[in-house]
Amino acid sequence: MALAGPASLAKLRATMIVANMKTAGELAVVRAQMEARGQKLVLTNGCFDLLHAGHVRYLQAARALGEALAVALNGDESVRVLKGPQRPVNEERDRAEVLAALACVDFVTIFHEPRLTGVIAKVKPHVYAKGGDYTVESLNAEERAALGVAGADIRILPLVAGRSTSAMLARAGMSGDR
Repeated sequence: MALAGPASLAKLRATMIVANMKTAGELAVVRAQMEARGQKLVLTNGCFDLLHAGHVRYLQAARALGEALAVALNGDESVRVLKGPQRPVNEERDRAEVLAALACVDFVTIFHEPRLTGVIAKVKPHVYAKGGDYTVESLNAEERAALGVAGADIRILPLVAGRSTSAMLARAGMSGDR
């Protein structure tokens, strides 16, 4: 059995990542197809700058809420607005690739606005998952309103204690989130 060369491995990797990458419009089509089959699309979002065990456990829990998980990834400029000028550590395409490689993540979409409102309005997820550092009341009011219009079930998932990007950056001697 011959081993694949670097060029064919790179092509395979690019094909796999592209298959998982969707626009919000494409996710809306996926959602409609799933609804026709009686299935639920779960949507979550975040920066996912330095992926850690807390992220993975959270994404696995979010995926368990439906038949497919779509992750809306903050684009680089959006991360800078939310986290400060030193962030992100990893550029958006690399962060998307890492997320898309996780077994619990079915789709990744990159959005460039500071808020997820437009993605929510297009995709109309069945379920919206957010980490335990939020409450339903503390979600952005526009996002919460869009989730209401979409009829999404909002689920707040527990945090994994001691796991955060800010803590990782602090241990590395770098500045964390604002």
